[in-house]
Amino acid sequence: MEKPAPSRTTDRAPLLGETDPPPVSVVRAGARIDLLLLGDHAGNAIPSSLRELGLRAADRTRHIAWDVGVRALGERLSAILEATFIHQPYSRLVIDCNRDSHSPDAILPVSDGTTVPGNTGLSNDACDERRLAIHAPYHGCIATELALRRRAGALAPLVVSLHSFTPTLAGERRPWQVGVLHDRGDTRPSRALLACLSHERDLTVGDNQPYRMDGTDYTVPYHAYANELPYLELEFRCDLLADSEGADLWANRCAAWIQEVMARI
Repeated sequence: MEKPAPSRTTDRAPLLGETDPPPVSVVRAGARIDLLLLGDHAGNAIPSSLRELGLRAADRTRHIAWDVGVRALGERLSAILEATFIHQPYSRLVIDCNRDSHSPDAILPVSDGTTVPGNTGLSNDACDERRLAIHAPYHGCIATELALRRRAGALAPLVVSLHSFTPTLAGERRPWQVGVLHDRGDTRPSRALLACLSHERDLTVGDNQPYRMDGTDYTVPYHAYANELPYLELEFRCDLLADSEGADLWANRCAAWIQEVMARI
C-alpha cells in the first residue's frame, strides 16, 4: 500500500469534493473469510473537480471508462455467496486501479483512440493527488480485508477479480463469453475452473483471452502473488451483462463455478 506523501500547504481544492463518492466501496464488509470479490473498474464516476475529464457523455459510459456490468455482477455474487465485494467507484480514466499507480498506463491521455483532455499534460502533483486520493485507499482497503481474514484463521482466502471486455476491439470480434486470466502465483483455481468450463458446451471460453495476464496487471499480483493466495481473474463479455436479467444469469452461473473451484482446491 502506498504511503501518503507528507502534508503540505496548498491553495488547491481537494480532488474529491463533498458530493463525490468515497474512493472505495465495500459490500458486506467482513463477510465469509475464505473468499474476497474485487472490481477494479466497476465504476465510472469522475471527481467533480476534474470537469468530466473533458469527455463527451457517450465516452464516459463506454468500455474505455469502466468494466460495463461488473458492479451489478459483483453485487449479485456478493449476495449469492455471502461474500465481501470491494469495488472501485471511479473511472479507470481518472486512475486505473489495476495498474501500478506510477505506470504510464495508470492515467491514459488516449484510450482506444479517444483523447482524454483532462489527462493531457498532467503535472506530477496532479498525478500524485489521484494516486493518494483513489488508488491508495482502494488497495489499502483490500489489504485490510485480507489481513482480517488471516487473523480470523483463513490462511489462503480465494481472491476473485471481476472484469468485463468489449465484444469488439479495433475492428476485431471477440467470440468468448468468459475468459480466465492467469500467470504466476497459485494457479490451481484457474486450472480447476478451465477444466470445469470445458464441460459447458454453450460457452466459448478464453484461456488467457481476450487478454493475457501480464506485467501490466497490478491487483492480483500485488495482493495474491505477494501473499501466496489462490486467485481467479475473470473476464465477462460486457454485452452479456448489459441488463439486470443478464447480470442475474451470469452471477448465478459464476457463483456455481466459484463454489466448485473452492471445493476442488
